[in-house]
Amino acid sequence: MTETADDRRPAETPASPAPLLVEVADGIAWLRLNRPEAMNSLDNALKDALVSALRKVGDDPAVRCVVLTGTGRAFCVGQDLKEHVRSLGDPSSTLATTVTDHYNPIVTALSTMNKPVVAGINGVAAGAGLSFALACDFRIASDRAGLNTSFAGIALSCDSGASWSLPRLVGPARAKELLLLPRTVPADEALALGLVTKVVPADELEAAVDELARQLADGPTLAYGSIRRAVAFSASADLAAALANEAELMALTGASNDHRAAVDAFLAKQAPTYTGT
Repeated sequence: MTETADDRRPAETPASPAPLLVEVADGIAWLRLNRPEAMNSLDNALKDALVSALRKVGDDPAVRCVVLTGTGRAFCVGQDLKEHVRSLGDPSSTLATTVTDHYNPIVTALSTMNKPVVAGINGVAAGAGLSFALACDFRIASDRAGLNTSFAGIALSCDSGASWSLPRLVGPARAKELLLLPRTVPADEALALGLVTKVVPADELEAAVDELARQLADGPTLAYGSIRRAVAFSASADLAAALANEAELMALTGASNDHRAAVDAFLAKQAPTYTGT
């Protein structure tokens, strides 16, 4: 048999699936962490993709609401420890690098973009994964979900805003309990503690998240973003500064097309149609 050039060509290997799936439709951007075989743990490829995608959808005026969720049986279990163990052999590699390069920008984007963000917690949310969910405005959890801070369990401090968000949701004492004595908090207890907004059966999660995202995407986006900014600002401001900031944001939203549409619709006894401007 004569060997041809085609016979000598290396066989093509299937392309690796994208670590992050992004879909934008009808004003909603769905960001799906897509490493189900690794429980959506955060390797560099996924972290890079998430930083980039969040910046893009945050700046896109066509996106009126952002959803963050996972594929498979986990939302996100935090840092990919296999990758981290390999990096420990590199004297120039530190956890601080990925915190500043990845985790901080991700949480900043989730927390401050001028539009609402919903976390669809489809399974385990741990470590930085939990912190990402806590940075969102709403957390709709599957009844199979479990939340775990995890950091102290591997002798680490906390990151991705956990020290900021947890005390504001559950109070300093309970936050320290959850951080110092990490355990998996089941969905029903997470709801009772105020860690999640709502718990639904696993097979209804997608529909519940979509319904909320649709309501938000159809709403007054500029007002939603301004409320996010007002709440964040007042967390570290005195009353006088908070009132001054509210006045600025009220002037901004008061001059918006959405405000005029809402007033006109109220007078006409009709439902308003918002444009997000």
